Amino acid sequence: MISAKLVKELRESTGAGMMDCKKALQETNGDLDKAAEFLREKGLAAAAKKAGRVASEGVVESYIHGNGRIGVLVEINCETDFVAKTDDFKEMARNIAMQVAAANPMYVKREDVPKEQVDKERSILKSQALNEGKPEKIVEKMVEGRLDKFFKEICLLEQEYIRDPDKTVGDLITEKIATIGENISIRRFSRFELGEGMEKKEDDFAAEVQAMTQQKG
Repeated sequence: MISAKLVKELRESTGAGMMDCKKALQETNGDLDKAAEFLREKGLAAAAKKAGRVASEGVVESYIHGNGRIGVLVEINCETDFVAKTDDFKEMARNIAMQVAAANPMYVKREDVPKEQVDKERSILKSQALNEGKPEKIVEKMVEGRLDKFFKEICLLEQEYIRDPDKTVGDLITEKIATIGENISIRRFSRFELGEGMEKKEDDFAAEVQAMTQQKG
């Protein structure tokens, strides 16, 4: 018999629906960790279907780098206020803010990149490939491959996740959708760096922020 207290505990830690939590606990004989994993695995297949649903709740999370030299604001949306208040959702938002601080993306997703910027980059990459003496017939394929790399550098969802480089930020969001059972989207972010645009000493902020996340982990 699965107790209501156990269902409540799983729901609060994952944000998943009550019936889903109860079923997961039944399938895993009341093991909370296994139940959370069960929810994640079952939810991945359905995550894509949830991506089109309206997500107007959520949080605006902030992160100030330890020495006050980088500040980030990020808005992450979900479907219900209940999920927005869970520790899991708030921790994810915090980690995304740290990602923005460390990796300095310019856009949320590749669709946000202005066409003029993409066209300019494609032209530059094509010239580079031709100057390298590559055959005309493979230049276009090379350009598209290098353009993908360009998007991975400037688009938040395509960047390697600083807490787990084996997945992208987009993969992280998909996993959270699967676990929580609601659509989640990163709507926008702003990043401020002290003295940005002015001549100053170069520091490896990404390595510094990543070191902080590992300490917290």
